[in-house]
Formats: sequence, C-alpha cells, structure tokens
Amino acid sequence: MKRWILLRWLCAATAALLCSCATPPQATPEEEEEAEIAEAVRQAKLTSQLPRVMLLVDEQSLGTIPTAEVEAMAIDMLLEENVQVVDQDMVQSNLGKGQEVMKMAGDNRGAAALGLQFGADLVVIGEVVAKPSARRISDTNLRSYQAAATLRAVRTDNSATIASASEDATVIGLDDVSGSAKAIKTAGKKSLDRLVPEMLDAWTRTGGRQQGKLNHVTVTVGGVDQMWKLKAIREQLIDLKKQTANVVQRNYTAGVAVFELDSLVPIEELSETIVLKPPEDIKFQVLEVGSGQINLKVAE
Repeated sequence: MKRWILLRWLCAATAALLCSCATPPQATPEEEEEAEIAEAVRQAKLTSQLPRVMLLVDEQSLGTIPTAEVEAMAIDMLLEENVQVVDQDMVQSNLGKGQEVMKMAGDNRGAAALGLQFGADLVVIGEVVAKPSARRISDTNLRSYQAAATLRAVRTDNSATIASASEDATVIGLDDVSGSAKAIKTAGKKSLDRLVPEMLDAWTRTGGRQQGKLNHVTVTVGGVDQMWKLKAIREQLIDLKKQTANVVQRNYTAGVAVFELDSLVPIEELSETIVLKPPEDIKFQVLEVGSGQINLKVAE
C-alpha cells in the first residue's frame, strides 16, 4: 500500500513538473516593448534593402486608348512587399506618358537614365495591348478580347535586365470597354505574378543597391539680385555633404544662377532639403522639379 501511495505521489510530482516546464513564463511589459522595437528595426532594415521602383508601362486598350490598369496592379503588389514606388503623378507631370517617353526608354540605357532622374533603383518597362476579335460569338453580342503583356525590370546603375515576363490572355466580354479592360488585367496580372518575385529575388542575389550612386542634377535659381545671395546659395549646396558632391557654379547672368552637382539622394529629396533649409534671409519658390532639373526662384 505504501509503495502504491509513493508511486502515485511520484507521478503527480512528475506531472506538475512537466506542466510547469510546458507553460512559458509571461513576458513583462518592458520585454514586450523591447521585442516590438526589435521587430520594427528588423522590418526597417529589410525595407531599406529593397529597391525603389519606377513604372513605365505603355497600356493601350482597343489598341489606341491609354489605360493604367497594370500600373495600378503593380503598385499594389509592390507596396504589399514593402517596396517603395516612385510617385507616378510626379513622373507623368514631368515626363508625360506619350510615345515620345516610351521611345526614350525603349532600350535599357534609356530606361535607366530616366529612372536615375527620379532616384529609382529599378525601372519596370514594357507594354500591354488589348484588342477585340473581328467577329462576335455565334448569334450573341459576346466577343472575345485578347491582350498581351510584355514587361522587364532594368537596373538603373548598370542598365542590366534582371527579370522579364511575357503573358497573354483571352476573355469574353459584352462590350469593348469592359472586355478590353478585363483582358488587360488578366494578362497584366499573369505577367506581374512572374515578374515581381523574380525581380526582387534577382535584386537580392545581385547585391541590391550599390552605395554611392550619383544622379547628375542642374539647379537653376532666379531672382539672385545680389552677390551675397549668390555666395550663400553656392555655399548651401556645397555644405549638403551627405546629399551633394562636385558642386560647380556654371553661370550667373541677369540674376539667374546655374549650378551643376551630383546628388547622392533622389532629386525630390534634394529639392526638399534645399527649399526647407535655405540660407539665412533667403526663401525659395519652387518652379519645377524633375528630369534632372531643379528650378527655383528667390522669393521677394
């Protein structure tokens, strides 16, 4: 009987010990806060290693009508991956979105040059075209619509293609507008589903962002009616050592000063710094930013 009681006691003690081991200790509020901070830092580091992407996709519905269906899908997919996307409104306002721009970016070097102007690490370039079939299906109002999407991702530092995808799709629609849009979305999504993972994987495998990349920028400032203002502006540009290099004053005529420099940051970030941190007693009015140009005027 005593042996049975002893055995039961040993089993109960063992079970209690196992339960105490299985239950993890509760974290203190301080430990939870430290863990949240550590996770935020880790996510920030991961995000900083991702490329900044610019989109130049020529989309044509019915062969002639411009759309932005694939561009919108690409932005959503990239943002889900915490990838920063160049502001498309800024791109369109400075470059437009016509055939002339697509010609400029027709080869890898042209695409890379355009991307560098906006501080992009990668440029996704290509075309998506949708057209209806010539005939309707049997005796109905239905018609088939075909779309082809061809995309590639180009590095701006060496003009190399690191990923590409080409897909097509055929859908059935009642009218040309909805049918073409559906075909473009289908073909575009198939291409993006291939391109985005392949692009990000290749970016990581090829070493990611190359540090010290320079963007050549021309800064034009009007309203510089006194020499002390000219000197102050020149010294301000030179003092931005973390953002600028090789600052040279190219011209000064009739109150207009022209500077050339190499920017270590995207052009919009450089322009913000210049305007928000001007020399003492000087205020700037922004006239234009983009395409390797920053045009300013000294405000009265």
